[in-house]
Amino acid sequence: MKVTIVGAGNVGATCADVISYRGIASEVVLLDIKEGFAEGKAMDIMQCAPNTGFNTKVSGITGDYTKTANSNVVVITSGIPRKPGMTREELIGINAGIVKGVAENVLKHSPDAIIVVVSNPMDTMTYLTLKATGLPKNRVIGMGGALDSSRFKYYLSKALDKPIGDIDGMVIGGHGDTTMIPLTRLASYNGMPVSGFLEQDVLDKVAADTMVGGATLTGLLGTSAWYAPGASVAYLVDSILNDQKKMIACSVFLEGEYGQDDICMGVPCIIGANGLEQIVDIKLSEDEKAKFAKSADAVRNMNADLKEVLV
Repeated sequence: MKVTIVGAGNVGATCADVISYRGIASEVVLLDIKEGFAEGKAMDIMQCAPNTGFNTKVSGITGDYTKTANSNVVVITSGIPRKPGMTREELIGINAGIVKGVAENVLKHSPDAIIVVVSNPMDTMTYLTLKATGLPKNRVIGMGGALDSSRFKYYLSKALDKPIGDIDGMVIGGHGDTTMIPLTRLASYNGMPVSGFLEQDVLDKVAADTMVGGATLTGLLGTSAWYAPGASVAYLVDSILNDQKKMIACSVFLEGEYGQDDICMGVPCIIGANGLEQIVDIKLSEDEKAKFAKSADAVRNMNADLKEVLV
């Protein structure tokens, strides 16, 4: 199985690293436009193999899409990352043209690939990729909910003072500081509702911290985070390549699901060999429905800025 990762920056390289040492794919290609950058990252990763024992072949290339041919999955991380004080939404004008060009180029050489979009603003870039390529909805998946849900579990773990592996939780909605919806009502600790362990004000703080989790790290690091995003992409790719059919919150094209049409947003999905295999219908409360509709309005407003790119 072959995976191409376009963009050898922190997130792309971390994704390649995790895929390699976990043996998720037999081959990983890192592609970047900066001369020698992807080659250097790939070489560094491959030099880990003697000490970590992985057998994945990792190669780096500069701008030559022919080397990506016959990829089963293509991950797009291209574009500029956020800087302190910058919202994901501010990246639309810069990243839209980049992502569109990347998607078109990879499909020339891997026409059957499933595309995983990571570039921000992720929901809008996923929508752009779907519309620009004309691919069926099962083959264009935005990775946002997997990361947001991971951060949600982290904050729940801290609040509960319990192992993060014993905690389950999901974040749906738009992948933005004001648009994501941590489902505190459904979060659990070893199958038991976390509401039985935490007061509502603590749960509200967990949700608030989750929503600004990316911005918090950007403020601390001076740029976007990469370890958790890269691992979240690898987790999603693993479910595709190994047909694991995991339920993962992903940004996918909605056609009436959750009351929304013609939009890509984070919802619970079954992810397997065909990419998106099923959108799972969670019965939301009236409050959650209202939040989801408000989130959709915000994402749709961002999508309106794509008109020129999609001409």
